Amino acid sequence: MHALVRRALDAFLLFWLVVTLTFILVRAAPGDTADLLVPPSASAGDVARARAEFGLDAPLATQYARWVGLVFSGDLGESFALREPVSRILGRTLPVSLWLGTCSLALTFLLGIGVAFWQVRHAGSRLDTAVTSATIAVYAAPSYWVALTLVAVFTYGAARLGFPHWARLPAFGMTDPARIGFSLSSVADLLRHSVLPVAVLTSVGAAGIARYGRSRLLDLLHEDWVRTARAKGLSTRQVHRIHLLWNALPTLVVLLGLALPGVVAGSVFVETVFAWPGMGRAMLSAIASRDYPVVMGVTIAYAFVVIVANLIADLLLPALDPRRRG
Repeated sequence: MHALVRRALDAFLLFWLVVTLTFILVRAAPGDTADLLVPPSASAGDVARARAEFGLDAPLATQYARWVGLVFSGDLGESFALREPVSRILGRTLPVSLWLGTCSLALTFLLGIGVAFWQVRHAGSRLDTAVTSATIAVYAAPSYWVALTLVAVFTYGAARLGFPHWARLPAFGMTDPARIGFSLSSVADLLRHSVLPVAVLTSVGAAGIARYGRSRLLDLLHEDWVRTARAKGLSTRQVHRIHLLWNALPTLVVLLGLALPGVVAGSVFVETVFAWPGMGRAMLSAIASRDYPVVMGVTIAYAFVVIVANLIADLLLPALDPRRRG
């Protein structure tokens, strides 16, 4: 219980450090929010009134204290640009981002581990070398570059080659489910528009998991218990499916925790490239317009998801690996 409380406290301190640094950095960025929100013809007096209205004329410490008070009262503030509560914006964009992130993370894990096990079974072959080179190349590629490549091939390329409309993967124009409701047509539209962005995030994340998973699995194959299992007459498939997978679970949990921040970071650019109405796109729009409340609201949501997921993974490790108990 003591270890659980200590880890939870560490996670909370890390969470608050992230949001506090974000609060300071966004206000240290060049540009005046008031200048961006008033008409070009506004006078200096109009700008000053806008700064006072948004509380930007107060010292940074005062702004921070006000913001902390609002957060602890359950109020994330109101968007400067959209003039609506940040909680409403998050309620509209969070489900879209959760759908994209959950699908990508699940496929990242399953595909990455599957490729790693396949490479272990064919370790040292030419195919293994080719797959290793491919995973390194994909893992090193920026998400936005992979996204633009897939759009060029499966959207514009498919159109130029005369593929039927149903076979062309759409890159833009997804209907926002929050605005029209989750009807059958909106779900079909969501699934069709999910293919490319999910493929981008999955390919990059799965390449990383496959790369590190292969290395760890090969190390495990040299352990004494593998030789003992084979001496008992177990086939290679049985050794891999039962003993190797179970002993690799702690590493796989760590890899899953490490993959989540990559999915979150990649989703910001992917949502922008594919015009997804999610939190990543809302974050970039808010940064461009110096909409501090929205930036902080999205930061809180992202930081909470990543830190809590890593805390859960950390707490699961002792259950999966007895050597970590105590």
